[in-house]
Amino acid sequence: GLYRAVLRYLTFHALLVVALGAFISAVTVATLSFYSQAAIPRTVPFIYFTFLVLLCGCARMAVRQLIVQTQKDSQLDKVVIYGAGETGRQLANALRNSSQYQVKAFVDNNPALTKTVVQGISVYPALSVEEVVTRCNADKILLAMPRASRAERKQILDSLIDLPVEVLTVPDFDDIVEGNATVDQLKDVAIDDLLGREQVAPEPALMGANTTSKVVMVTGAGGSIGSELCRQILSQSPAKLILFELSEFGLYQIEKELSQVVSEQGLNVEIIPLLGSVQRPNRLTVIMKAFNVQTVYHAAAYKHVPLVEYNVVEGVRNNVFGTYHCAKAAIAAKVESFVLISTDKAVRPTNVMGATKRMAELALQALARESGRTHQTRFTMVRFGNVLGSSGSVIPLFKRQIAEGSAVTVTHPDIIRYFMTIPEAAQLVIQAGAMGKGGDVFVLDMGEPVKIVDLAKNLIRLSGLEVKSADNPNGDIEIKFTGLRPGEKLYEELLIGDDVAGTGHERIMTANEGSLSLADFEAIITQLDAACQTFDYPRIQQILQNAPTQFCNDHTLGDLVWKASEASDKPNAKNVVKFDMKANF
Repeated sequence: GLYRAVLRYLTFHALLVVALGAFISAVTVATLSFYSQAAIPRTVPFIYFTFLVLLCGCARMAVRQLIVQTQKDSQLDKVVIYGAGETGRQLANALRNSSQYQVKAFVDNNPALTKTVVQGISVYPALSVEEVVTRCNADKILLAMPRASRAERKQILDSLIDLPVEVLTVPDFDDIVEGNATVDQLKDVAIDDLLGREQVAPEPALMGANTTSKVVMVTGAGGSIGSELCRQILSQSPAKLILFELSEFGLYQIEKELSQVVSEQGLNVEIIPLLGSVQRPNRLTVIMKAFNVQTVYHAAAYKHVPLVEYNVVEGVRNNVFGTYHCAKAAIAAKVESFVLISTDKAVRPTNVMGATKRMAELALQALARESGRTHQTRFTMVRFGNVLGSSGSVIPLFKRQIAEGSAVTVTHPDIIRYFMTIPEAAQLVIQAGAMGKGGDVFVLDMGEPVKIVDLAKNLIRLSGLEVKSADNPNGDIEIKFTGLRPGEKLYEELLIGDDVAGTGHERIMTANEGSLSLADFEAIITQLDAACQTFDYPRIQQILQNAPTQFCNDHTLGDLVWKASEASDKPNAKNVVKFDMKANF
């Protein structure tokens, strides 16, 4: 039976069988030598037994182990660790018994470590990383440099982009130190590492000026920006934090998260979750008066370009009237500071969403002109571009398409956008709000614009895949250009004019832009209200274009309700509506 057994499936039971057989054989030899009175030393049966077990049993087990180990090694991902410092050594040690990875080499840009051996693994210079990857037939590169700056990480990633391997990274150094993550909890490369943008540490005085020990209200608290504002404000120890949100689920999520933080850290902060719409002025006024609100961050808005194009009336109601109602409620409740979260799409808008956000800015500028005469509320607007990872943004869309193996969709090969991380945007909004004197339009320094197609290519390559193109027909992921959507720009702007000045913060600028008197603004929104009441889309378009928004809209999209009403009034018309709900970038 032993000779018919398949070696790779041998168990230690087979070794026991061999030992038993060897024992019987050794006893037989000893018995025969005793009765035949052969001149054989007494140690021979023991030596015979030992060698028989080693040759017949252990040799088979050794071959079995070799086969299994070879098979196991072939199933493991061969990895190269970039960084042979303390973190790299910890990572190699953690992966030593991994069932997923096999460390083949280190690479490091420190000349002192070149040609050394760390934990039995050779260290090679960073300049030879391509050669090392080829020689080791590596599947992945693990970036183990959590202390490196964003600029250094971007430089490293740029050198790895064209290699046929997936790049993963260890968690951030702060997360490792605080015990929130372990060194072997590998993750995808953060998109902000690709941008190479260094985050400036917030100034404590500005962060706490409008928040510490104050009653703060955040509208749209369940959204991407609103929820991060809440997290940052909570870290400044406000007296009360009012979460105002239309979505029940969104409010539930952020309230649960913040309440847990308050409980774990023992903070003396009251979290007040309130459902409601910014289109209800009476509820806004009652809330602000009842809780003696001192600071309002107005993040509630409809921001997705296609959705607002198809729901023009609701976009105007929410973004224009909602902001105006919220600001008027703040005046009635004697709120000290009101900060509007605006967007770069408000600058020379080519879509309804951008036009409504510019109208919201005009509303606050008009009310700010009345400051000191009718009220003391300081109104401030903060304008910035795209944030990484917000709901419906391009990065999650690209990652999902790459994971599914489908084509990555980009609207135009030359389209560019500004990007900023959500935490940095929230911190800068809070700091800019503290600088406001009334009617200020602050613009955040978004850094260098990013070409979206380059971002898509880098994400594909860092996933260990190749871009499929005419030059590389055997690639893995194709980039498909779908064409600019109606109302979409090739590039976004942050300033309407050239009159811009610096502030005390290196990432915050202030813009001096034209505004309307309160009487003129109220005349415009009276017309808008009448047009919205009757779903008169052409009239709404005309009002927005006649207002000082520089709104230019040359596409044929329109409010879906208005289109359906128009079609139903024409018996021979086909009521057909086409949707284009791609991510907003």
